[in-house]
Amino acid sequence: MSMINSILIIEDDSALAAGLTRALTYENQIADSCRSIAAARAKLEHTSYDLLLLDINLPDGSGLDFLAELKTAYKVPVILLTANDMETDIVTGLEAGADDYITKPFSLAVLRARVNARLRASVTGNTCNIQPGAAGQSAGHTAAPLCFDDYSFDFERMVFTHAGINVELSKTEQKLLRLLVENAGNTLSRSTLIDRIWTDGAAYVDENALSVTVKRLRDKLSAQNYIKTVYGIGYSWVDPSD
Repeated sequence: MSMINSILIIEDDSALAAGLTRALTYENQIADSCRSIAAARAKLEHTSYDLLLLDINLPDGSGLDFLAELKTAYKVPVILLTANDMETDIVTGLEAGADDYITKPFSLAVLRARVNARLRASVTGNTCNIQPGAAGQSAGHTAAPLCFDDYSFDFERMVFTHAGINVELSKTEQKLLRLLVENAGNTLSRSTLIDRIWTDGAAYVDENALSVTVKRLRDKLSAQNYIKTVYGIGYSWVDPSD
């Protein structure tokens, strides 16, 4: 990976584009934006980018049509931005060469994690997504690991690493982790977590069981800064830089 990563955001919503540009510009990374396919072509003629964020709906054409041109002419990784949580759009994008997708609205924690994972993958050759979508699986894709900073969580193979070191998690801890990271940036209530984790038909689960599981997961992953307690409500997986 280059010393400074450069990202181009192709998004016609000026407020959203400005917000994404600010969110993705920090030390060793810069982000630029444009609002149309024509403007994107002009920028790509003069600047090399490490990653593109491409909105599907643009004023001068379809982002899906432009995607084919991007993958052929520029060979740059592309994350699709779509307001349509439509399986057909997502599958079409993946089959056309998109490296990942994210559906609006999304949290900045998820966006940054996907961007960081894709930038790492473009260097290492590994595929590492932040959120395995049902659409990707239906298209014949195996769900890729979910990555946040130096964490990699492969729920298909049950392989979990932190800073390259394998971490053994119990089935209950895996369920909790998956719920948290697949809803990164959102707070999940204690009752929701208990209902989703302990699905063995038990008539009663002591709420202390959840607290104990959260503590064990935090300790095993050294994730005290990522697994946030929202007092009186529940828990959330967060981006510590926010």
